[in-house]
Amino acid sequence: MLERTGAAGQKPLRVVVMVSGGGTNLQAIIDSVKDGTITNTKIVGVISNNKNAYALKRAEENGIPSMCVSPKEFETRDIFNEKLLEAVDSYEPDLVVLAGFLVVIPPEMIKKYENRMINIHPSLIPSFCGKGYYGLKVHEAALARGVKVVGATVHFVDEGTDTGPIILQKAVEVQQEDTPEVLQHRVMEQAEWKILPRAIDLIANGKVQVADHKTTILP
Repeated sequence: MLERTGAAGQKPLRVVVMVSGGGTNLQAIIDSVKDGTITNTKIVGVISNNKNAYALKRAEENGIPSMCVSPKEFETRDIFNEKLLEAVDSYEPDLVVLAGFLVVIPPEMIKKYENRMINIHPSLIPSFCGKGYYGLKVHEAALARGVKVVGATVHFVDEGTDTGPIILQKAVEVQQEDTPEVLQHRVMEQAEWKILPRAIDLIANGKVQVADHKTTILP
């Protein structure tokens, strides 16, 4: 478990990170806990749906418990959904972080972790979001549309796709010579790896409130 303490006597926020691939956002969280950018937080577990995900290696290298729960291992989607929720619950998290988790989250989990589950999306929601917009597809669509500014959004997860209350957003300029891959990396470097740790730190220190489908960031 990777932990960064906050104020004396304050109980650290227990965080589970869910990821399908390389885990660059997971690494940003790990690094931010280590260097104190994220305070009052303990990463208690990493869950992937892909046994070959490099994110699991990152967890292992940092002494963080991890497990793989893959839909391929179960006869039906309902059984997988049940096992996935059991896996999350086993870590007793205060916050679930979706950091590139490319599996539909079961409704039961969304309901149980309402306003306690966040997602990072590589666009300025409501642009280039929703069904079919993930990973490189987001950046391909942005370049095809000719937008001059892109970015990333951290939001709470609700029943829709990328429709939950927005916590933080950060804009990134598009350059004339950008390819989808180049733009993807710049959005990660300039936006995703900054606002995801920031959002976790705000939540860990009680500075995010949700009302009427909108968030308020407290000073």
